[in-house]
Formats: sequence, C-alpha cells, structure tokens
Amino acid sequence: MATILQLDQVSKAFGAVTVADGLSYQLQSGEALGVIGPNGAGKTSMFNLITGTMSPDSGRIVLAGEDITRMSAARRCRAGIARSFQVPQPFGGMTVFENAMVAATQGADLSLRAAERHCLQILEQTQLIAKANVPAGKLTLLERKRLELTRALCAKPKLLLLDEIAGGLTEGECIALVETIKAVHAGGMTIIWIEHVVHALLSVVDRLVVIDFGRKVADGEPQQIMASQQVQEIYLGIDANG
Repeated sequence: MATILQLDQVSKAFGAVTVADGLSYQLQSGEALGVIGPNGAGKTSMFNLITGTMSPDSGRIVLAGEDITRMSAARRCRAGIARSFQVPQPFGGMTVFENAMVAATQGADLSLRAAERHCLQILEQTQLIAKANVPAGKLTLLERKRLELTRALCAKPKLLLLDEIAGGLTEGECIALVETIKAVHAGGMTIIWIEHVVHALLSVVDRLVVIDFGRKVADGEPQQIMASQQVQEIYLGIDANG
C-alpha cells in the first residue's frame, strides 16, 4: 500500500504550552488509525496541523508524496483532506442537502450537476437521504453527527479525519453511527479517528496511536496498545506499578 500521510518531527508550541512535540508517523492508503490520549494531550491540535488551520513551528507534513506543510487549509481540502468537528456546527438555516452541496462545490470543487449526484449518493450512505430537505437546525444530535460525516465525505477526501464523532451519543446511537463508519472504511476510505469512546474506536481501527503532552507514546496493534501498562497509566489513570 502507498503512504498517504506522513508526519515528520512535527512540533508546535504556544509559549510554554507544547501541543505537538516531534510527532512522527506514517499512514497507509486504506488504513484506519485511531488516536487516543487524555484531554489536552494535543489530539485536536494534531488535526489542526494536518488540515492547515494551524502551522507547525518545525517538521514536515506530506500528503500522497506532496509536502503540504505550508499549504493553505483551503488547498489542503481540495487536495483531499476533510474533517468532522467535535461539536457539529452545520448551517442551521440550510437544509441537509444544501449543507452537503456546500461541501461538494467548495471542498471538492464539483459542478452543480456533479455535486447533486455525489451528494445524493453520500446522503444514502450516511442514512440522511430521508432528511435531505429538513433544515439542519432541526436535526437530532445523531443526525447532526451524521451530517458532519456527510459534509466531510461530500468533499471527496483521500483522507477523512473524525474528531470525537461518537461523543455525546447514547449506546444505541453510537452503535448505529459506528456501523456507518465501518461501511465508509470498508469502501476504501483512509481514516484517522480521535475518540474517547474507546469501544467504538476499537471496532473500526486497524492501528492505534497514543498521544500525551503532544508526544506519540505508543503506536501499534489496538488490543496490544490498550493492554500496555504505560497506556493504562497515561490514558486510563491506572498506576502501572499498582
């Protein structure tokens, strides 16, 4: 498989606060990578660095062989990076379909006719087709989460970044959303997923990275990583010497 993303010694600090400390890893095309770590570990900052809403102090970010370290966020989106956000913020006065169309025409730069076809396909995939003409402001939390996923997919990404998309859902809602994400991944989508709902994450990802204080402290097979004493101490608050 080809390498689709490479972070090479990426660092970022705001004064005394370091949000990325020499982050390095590679992601292969079609892989699903889970990212965990305590609150404030630098997980969302990592997404901001990948998407271009934050610039690194040092290091390189490479997408499909192209150095995008100094590329604008808009160009990175058109190059194939799309993300969801922890708190869904759709255009509340616009319909679900209109929200999707914004992503397809602005993110994927599709013509109106091509965007319409693409958006209808994605809405079927994310189980929002029945809500296509409903204003986004009237959706349930699960539906807003699905719309976050929809908007990201409508931008036709090579790389999909999911930021705590399962947060705040009931168990049943979480299971339903995970099934949709599984289907997206099974279709060949490359994913990086930050999540605190660990059982949801582990049901999808092929590999797990643990971040603490902006540093990568573990990287490997999910069950092996979760069994690590170091990870239990850092992430779960369990004393490794206990």
